[in-house]
Amino acid sequence: MTGRQALIGSRLGLHLQPAALFARTAASTGLPVTLALPGRPPVDGRNVLLVVGLGARCGQAVEIEVVGTGPEADAALRALVDLLETDHDA
Repeated sequence: MTGRQALIGSRLGLHLQPAALFARTAASTGLPVTLALPGRPPVDGRNVLLVVGLGARCGQAVEIEVVGTGPEADAALRALVDLLETDHDA
């Protein structure tokens, strides 16, 4: 398992558009992915409704974990962090 913290970059937070992009990207990795706000239980990052339900706001830290090891898991984690830290509301 590999994990990392990311800061939400979208000005409007993790609303439907960036959440759907995150969930699609997470699902495309073929690996289990979780997303969590600090102090809250993680949700399945491949489920758009659960990702939106986090209610993560701009600048808020989230924890991403990808279950797996090796270059595929590392690449998936980097892509997901980049996606979350991008402002999709620009």
